Amino acid sequence: MYNYLLHQKIKTALLKYRIGKEEDDLSFYSRLLANASVIKSLYDELYQHHPNAEPQFDLLLETLTAAHNKRSPALKKADVIKAEKGHWFLNSEITGMSLYVDQFCGSLTNLGDKLGYFDKLGVNFLHLMPLFKSPADESDGGYAVSDFRKINTRFGTLNDLVALQQKMSATGMYLMIDIVLNHTSRLQEWALKAKEGDKHYQDYFYMFDDRTMPDIFEQTMPEIFPETAAGNFSYIPECQKWVMTVFHNYQWDLNFSNPAVFVEMLDIILFYANLGVDVLRIDAPAFIWKEPGTTCQNLPKAHTILRLIKQCVQVASPGMALLGEAIVAPKEIMYYFGTGNFIAKECDFAYNATQMALQWDALATGDTRVMLAAQHEILKKPYGTSWLTYTRCHDDIGLGYDDYMIEQASFNPYFHRKYLKDFYSGNAPGSTATGALFSVNPKTQDARISGTLASLCGLEKAISNNNENEITTAINRIIVMQACSFFIGGLPMLFYGDEVGYTNDYSYLDNPAKSYDNRWMHRPVIDWDKNNKIEEEGSVEQRIFKATQQLIHLRKKLSMVADHSNLTWLSPYNIHVAGFLRQVQDSRLFCLFNFKNEVAYVDWQAVKEKGNPPIILFDHWNKKEYIMENNNNYLIIEPYSFCLLEAMK
Repeated sequence: MYNYLLHQKIKTALLKYRIGKEEDDLSFYSRLLANASVIKSLYDELYQHHPNAEPQFDLLLETLTAAHNKRSPALKKADVIKAEKGHWFLNSEITGMSLYVDQFCGSLTNLGDKLGYFDKLGVNFLHLMPLFKSPADESDGGYAVSDFRKINTRFGTLNDLVALQQKMSATGMYLMIDIVLNHTSRLQEWALKAKEGDKHYQDYFYMFDDRTMPDIFEQTMPEIFPETAAGNFSYIPECQKWVMTVFHNYQWDLNFSNPAVFVEMLDIILFYANLGVDVLRIDAPAFIWKEPGTTCQNLPKAHTILRLIKQCVQVASPGMALLGEAIVAPKEIMYYFGTGNFIAKECDFAYNATQMALQWDALATGDTRVMLAAQHEILKKPYGTSWLTYTRCHDDIGLGYDDYMIEQASFNPYFHRKYLKDFYSGNAPGSTATGALFSVNPKTQDARISGTLASLCGLEKAISNNNENEITTAINRIIVMQACSFFIGGLPMLFYGDEVGYTNDYSYLDNPAKSYDNRWMHRPVIDWDKNNKIEEEGSVEQRIFKATQQLIHLRKKLSMVADHSNLTWLSPYNIHVAGFLRQVQDSRLFCLFNFKNEVAYVDWQAVKEKGNPPIILFDHWNKKEYIMENNNNYLIIEPYSFCLLEAMK
């Protein structure tokens, strides 16, 4: 239905920014008209009763139009190319790496000189951990932002980031950075003005004169860091108010029930888009809407905000995809892809944190039944969206999958999780892992796990023992974990250092700003002498790098691995082996992974029962051909190994 008033608002914004009849202007105008009614509907769902709703909506339209005007011709051209590809991020040719710029190579300029390293490995997508200004002694790894538009000086300048993006784009690489929506640093401009008593900016946060409302919130809000940041509110003596601080007392939660906050943050999102960002990682979206009497996590209006952001991005910078960093229960994560009329119209990506944790579960127990019990939830991801798959990242490992999944595997949920925590902290009998528990809740004993991929897979202990057999086994564990993550569907994301087997870095203990947070043990400072050992045949670094390189090459080669919602799990003929089929039309790849430290035998029936039984299978990893009529009844998989079996036509 034609909305005259809305059309007039659009016309006013277009005239203000002199949107003309150039081809890219007409495309923008078409997108804005096509999405305007949905944008207005979502906005009204959030703000229709707010006294400043109308002027802020006018400002929202102006923000979209201004962002289009500022978008460079090169980025507008890239938008068109991506649109012609359809869902450009679903293919099997993209492999990513997440890294801290300073820990990896010192600066953005130095990173530009390292692009050849990524090319050698096969990585063509970089996630640069938080870059923007944050206080050195209370940065939360960069997630306490004090200026959303200035690069932290230890990384370089905004011009350095632009130069890096252009250099990456010229070589066909993609860029992802973070937007911290939920909170700011207490030293950010709005927070400082709020602290000085400015009512306008106090309304940007959840600020209260006394403990009445904080106490009501606290009744149902869990603590995120009970060890180091108990409670969800902090007292601010300068203005004699309580402010919501869910994560740390130096991170003030933004009040998205105020439309001015939404428009301010949308402007920052589009500012990042115009830097040439291909994927924007939205940090902690589960927390962005708060209501008393709830956990203040995963609330319906948090999804409304994300949908509104997605619609606005589609209008002003359609080539930028969105990743929602929601590390939540398997069933809950699906909502971040959108529901109802917004299926596949909310976040384009989500972390497959459940699968990541389930692989660590299988590695510790040698049993894949818990993993299989969760797949019916994970497979609900809608077409047109994708997972970001990974084995390690900057964060801890949470064991947040549901109790019933553990029970279906005949385990007791409490004792099963206790075993996993003991195993990866090195406290279980026979454990090969070297890790640590993070954020232990003294009330519930809930905890998460810190440690690098290599240390949790046993490499740190193996090297300490100077035992070559243990080193080989640890490397095999590393590669089977990466392989399962690479081929299960989604965009695989390595964490820097894992490609050469970095073990835990304990230097963080000497830094007062980091020593309280043991997650820094798996955020290493790169020693390029170590990385250069990839050229030394037989070194640990060379063996892991070469195997990772081969996985990336195979993934790019095997187009059926692209995420077209084309994954089917194989019948579990052996509880130590996880197996699935990736199929596009007649192209089929059977992927089987042995998580046990012993030879596994898998009945060939697991392959034969999936449609037309293949006559010949070629194992791309082990370079072996199987002629089905000449085989015995079992596929044999070595300990901590895997097979990538393509059905040959």
